[in-house]
Amino acid sequence: MPRLFTALEIPRDAALSLSLLRGGLPGARWIDVENYHITLRFIGDVEGHIADEVANALDRIRRPEFTLQLSGVNAFGSKKPHSLVAGVSPSPDIQALHAEIERICQRLMLPADQRKFTPHVTLARLRNVRNEEVAHYLSSRGNFSTAPFTIGRFVLMSSRDSIGGGPYIVEEAWPLEAPRSFYPNRAERPLEASRINR
Repeated sequence: MPRLFTALEIPRDAALSLSLLRGGLPGARWIDVENYHITLRFIGDVEGHIADEVANALDRIRRPEFTLQLSGVNAFGSKKPHSLVAGVSPSPDIQALHAEIERICQRLMLPADQRKFTPHVTLARLRNVRNEEVAHYLSSRGNFSTAPFTIGRFVLMSSRDSIGGGPYIVEEAWPLEAPRSFYPNRAERPLEASRINR
C-alpha cells in the first residue's frame, strides 16, 4: 500500500525561491523541486477501505483560503541533524486546518502522530554531514523568506518510496473556499449553499 499524508502544495514562485537554497552542503540529498510540500498530517500505510474513509471524511472540511509565507532555514535533529527545512511563518489558518484533519484521523482510530506539528518544507535529507558544515550552511541563509502566497486547496498525497523524498503523487484534492469579498452580489455567493451541508 502507498504511504499517505495530507499536505499543502508549494506554488511555482515559492518553489523557485526554495530551489535557490540547493547546494553548498556536501552530503545533503536534495529534494526535487516538484516534490516540495508542507505535510499537514501523516497517515501512513493503510488499507484501501481506510483510505476511502479518510477521503470521505476530508470531503466535509469547509475552510476559507488563506495566505502563507515561508521564512527561515533550519535543521531537524538537535545532536545529529537529519534534514534541512524551510520554516513557515506563524499562521492560525494552517494550525486550524491541521487540527480539523487531526480530529478526523482520531475519529477514524488512526495511530496518533507523536511529533508536534511544525509546518515546514523539507529541502534535503542529511547523512554523515558534520555539524559545523550544517551550522555554516544555516548561518549563510538565515534571512531566507518568500513572498506570501495563497493556499487554495489541500491534498491527499502518496509516496511509494520507503526512504522518503518522493516521488509524491496527489491522490485527491479539496478546494478551500474563496473569500466572500470576491462575490459582491450576495446572491452569487457559493457559500450559502455549502452552509446547508454543515
